[in-house]
Amino acid sequence: MGGEAGGMDVQPLAGKALAVLQHPSPSIEAYEGAVRSSKTITALIDWLRFIRTGPAGPLAMVGRTERTVINNMVLPLQEMLGPDRVRVNYGSGTVSVLGREIHLFGANNEQSRTKIQGLTLAGAMVDEAGVIVESFFNMLYSRLSVPGAKLWLTANPEGPRHWLKTKWLDRAKLWITKDGQIVTNDALDALDLHRYTFVLDDNPSLDPVYVERIKRSYTGMWHRRYVDAEWVQADGAIWEAWDERRFVVPSGEMPAPERVISMGVDFGTRNATAGLLLGIAQGRLWVLDEWHPAHGLAPAQYSADLQRWLASHPHPEWIYVDPAAKDFREQLFYDGLMNVTAATNEVTPGIRTVSSLFAEDRLRVSDTCTELIREIPGYIWDPKAAERGVDAPVKVDDHFCDALRYAVHSSSFVWRTLIPSSPIEEAA
Repeated sequence: MGGEAGGMDVQPLAGKALAVLQHPSPSIEAYEGAVRSSKTITALIDWLRFIRTGPAGPLAMVGRTERTVINNMVLPLQEMLGPDRVRVNYGSGTVSVLGREIHLFGANNEQSRTKIQGLTLAGAMVDEAGVIVESFFNMLYSRLSVPGAKLWLTANPEGPRHWLKTKWLDRAKLWITKDGQIVTNDALDALDLHRYTFVLDDNPSLDPVYVERIKRSYTGMWHRRYVDAEWVQADGAIWEAWDERRFVVPSGEMPAPERVISMGVDFGTRNATAGLLLGIAQGRLWVLDEWHPAHGLAPAQYSADLQRWLASHPHPEWIYVDPAAKDFREQLFYDGLMNVTAATNEVTPGIRTVSSLFAEDRLRVSDTCTELIREIPGYIWDPKAAERGVDAPVKVDDHFCDALRYAVHSSSFVWRTLIPSSPIEEAA
């Protein structure tokens, strides 16, 4: 594909991608494995073939949110085929691909399944299946009742007890492993599911320098999942690359910020309230200082305290507040702070963003942030949640770590274009 119709140069399929398309499943095609490993583009090419030749009937494309469906799947299809053949109908929640209308669904909470109850589908494509809710996935599969209907999914590895692995992938009738071996399963409970595991080396179009950077940007569990394509448990320290001797800088040696892009605030009435100021300087992010008011204040008192604190600090472009703290956000707005909004509270993606920044030495912390520095070593994965197949931190003494997630992850749309995308080398 490619050429004049679209802007994406899709090379002829080879290696594992070609082998995958030569072993189609009658029911479920599951593409899982490392980031940037070509699993999504291969799945989309197969999905396009079904759009053209599959049975008549409604189709669906699903992701965590409708926006992620568009970003991760629809826009790449548009690059391949051109805007005339892939048209997004934003008002109706649909996209037209090669003349077929496809419904777009977000599936990020338990109520999501009500969107598809009663539908009869001829085919569906699911992006990042491991992060949508299980009830939606189960409902979606039950809706594929047109003769010849099929389901496609892509996924990055999660924990070994995740429902997608234990109830679906582990029961695949055929599995092309990350080493390229073909494994068949003749058990009575095997599903008409073909599982394809991709690693970075399966994507020949990637620049070797970029591949090395990706491998360096993930450490510990993240490396095993997103580089080695292993379903491993979240265990131990969350930010494994953290090294106080390396990442903590005396405030007197901090460079002057070029921009102060955000402040993250974790609000508590019974627990601690925590705030962190984030700036950009010398190609890095810097946690400039922390705000830690007294416990047990009313929202108006916290607002007044924060404004006193800000009077002696550079004002951030945005203040990202705990999304659950609506009353506090409204109080800040009432008191004249117009740059306040709800923080992005995607816990695991936010943790992963901070983890990558530490791994690549793109995030430093002022020694005035004593509470944050104290909390980070004790910020650990919850083993009880891991037993349920869920990645979650232990919710004890984590307020400044939450504030760091809010400040960093919510402002990523700004700093990703302003700091280098590769590790900063230390002087010899």
